[in-house]
Amino acid sequence: MSQNPAAMDPRNIQTLRAIMKALRTPVTGCPWDLEQTFETIAPYTIEEAYEVADAITRGSRADLCDELGDLLLQSVYHAQLADEEGSFTFDDVVEAVTAKMIRRHPHVFGDEQARSAALAKTFWEDNKAREREGKPKQGVLASVPVALPGLTRALKLQSKAAKVGFDWPSVDNVYDKIAEEIEEFKTAPDDKRTEEFGDILFAMANVARHLGIDPEAALRATNAKFERRFAHIEARLAERGKEPGDSDLAEMDALWNEAKALGK
Repeated sequence: MSQNPAAMDPRNIQTLRAIMKALRTPVTGCPWDLEQTFETIAPYTIEEAYEVADAITRGSRADLCDELGDLLLQSVYHAQLADEEGSFTFDDVVEAVTAKMIRRHPHVFGDEQARSAALAKTFWEDNKAREREGKPKQGVLASVPVALPGLTRALKLQSKAAKVGFDWPSVDNVYDKIAEEIEEFKTAPDDKRTEEFGDILFAMANVARHLGIDPEAALRATNAKFERRFAHIEARLAERGKEPGDSDLAEMDALWNEAKALGK
């Protein structure tokens, strides 16, 4: 009989793996966990990665520790599902990433000659290219994951294309493109507005790439700023015995400007 995970060392990865296995054990496991598949768990994996990023943005190391644990659980979860179907195990996952990191860093883990060599700017990409040798040839953009957030994926698609010479020579060209896309959006028929709006966002992501800005991080920061300022509106209205629904645009706009001034 296997050991009860509750009695195992909580600081050992084997304990987490045992917990996951117990949750997925037919009859005695968790009914919800037993119903899950790679497809149903994938959205949680993405969500946990975002929560890690959020904890970093907020500067909360306690939350970061907690969220990293949740993200680690996702790896254990997917590995357990794969183990059950005979695809691979958690040990295979660890072995693969370990071998990859050693292979891609001969200047750290290699012989004296490799360690003494200067690290080329394209070293990481060159190694990845060598790893793809022997595999079916793919298009330039094929390695960009479809499930990435829209702005992040736009950035990566543009970066891949830029590496083979398909790029605007200057960010000024992108500014012109944005102006063009906005004009097209203004005059677009109803059935084309979504497409034209996407073109504007894609062009904005291109500006971010040229200027070294992370568009997702920029938008998250603006979202947080909006929340802070709207919270100020709510607090000031509460002082007046009111809620946003009792106010009007003129009053709330004045309080918005007040919050904006306080934030400078």
